[in-house]
Amino acid sequence: MAIIMVLIGGALGAMSRYALDRYVKQRAGRAFPWGTLVVNLLGAGFLGALHGGGAGTEVEALLGTGYCGALTTFSTFELDTVHLIRDGAYGKAAVNAVGSLVLGFAAFAACYAIVRALV
Repeated sequence: MAIIMVLIGGALGAMSRYALDRYVKQRAGRAFPWGTLVVNLLGAGFLGALHGGGAGTEVEALLGTGYCGALTTFSTFELDTVHLIRDGAYGKAAVNAVGSLVLGFAAFAACYAIVRALV
């Protein structure tokens, strides 16, 4: 059953990532990879909240592995950073690389702590 939950969550997460990334890029432009940053931070925060709430195995398969796994994208984050470097935007590349990692951990930790305090 867990594999079905991952499959369903993955399909929903991938569609969410595509739609949200496009929406953010249309609003913020393409000079900085805001779309990738937004989906990664939302996914990290959601995963932190999910684990803070002590989700069960099937919920974790559906929402953690499936949805958050497909919503977030480490490979696109890497590609965005490489493109910034290739284009000579070294400052933006550094902000993207360090900011994504630091803010991702912060989003996870904050949402985890908030949900733990509420449960």
